[in-house]
Amino acid sequence: MRAFKKTLLIGSGAALVSLLVATAVGAVFCNFSLHVFRRDPGHMPAELYPGGDWRTVSMRASDGAALQAWFVTPRDKPRGRCVAVLHGIADSRIGAVGFAPMFLDDGYSVLLPDSRGHGLSGGEFVTYGLMEKRDVLNWVHRMRDEGCTAIYGLGESLGGSLLIQASALEPVFRAIVAECPFADLEAAAEVRVRRLLPLPNWFSETASRVIVTSGMLYAKERFGLDFARVTPVNAMRQTKTPVLLIHGLEDDRTPFGHSQQLARANAAAALWLVPHAAHVHASSADPGGFRRRVLDWFARH
Repeated sequence: MRAFKKTLLIGSGAALVSLLVATAVGAVFCNFSLHVFRRDPGHMPAELYPGGDWRTVSMRASDGAALQAWFVTPRDKPRGRCVAVLHGIADSRIGAVGFAPMFLDDGYSVLLPDSRGHGLSGGEFVTYGLMEKRDVLNWVHRMRDEGCTAIYGLGESLGGSLLIQASALEPVFRAIVAECPFADLEAAAEVRVRRLLPLPNWFSETASRVIVTSGMLYAKERFGLDFARVTPVNAMRQTKTPVLLIHGLEDDRTPFGHSQQLARANAAAALWLVPHAAHVHASSADPGGFRRRVLDWFARH
């Protein structure tokens, strides 16, 4: 009996220690995820496209956060067609600006915003869509004030997932393109955490699941942020907006299975899996194919 009690006491102590460790690690993971590295967009790169009119524009989000963007229009005959280009996590508008010439050459005006918690935009937290999807809709309304009548979207990684979530709320886009989006935040986070753990696969899978789950619980209890609601795959089932999904077959950050899952959720969606392309590198793996498919997708809608 004494041996049993001792074993029970040791087991209970180990379970308590494990719980405390998981909670502590989850809290660190949560705070790291809510406050990502801010990449300074730097100066406005007007030299990238001298034939365009570049301006800095701003917007006040529904929670009061001040958001910033660049807006550029082609000088020769702006036609009211506009594209919002959204960057990925821990990036800024400077990381998305390379797509601007492709659209400007084709007569589109381009909005390049810093997502909340990124670049020069305000916002206390990065919320992976909980608040950003409303920001995207507000940016669309701001684009209409700039004379945009036909509005499209291109999103990279997190930016693609934000476009999908926003399109399910309001049909404000004629069509969108999402490159390397995640279908489910929890599953995507587990993959990212596993990549950081120098552990055997059999253990890292369990460890990443515990860390992410405890981090999400911490975010809900501490900040009221329910990340279980961040499921772009559910938004895909609801959206009426035409969606082109692009994903590299060598993406080890957000596996291409996420885009396959998103495509299965909406029969009208199109999917292009790009050989030899890493995360958000389809445009460098197949520049001609990327340009043709994206512009054709917008032209069709």
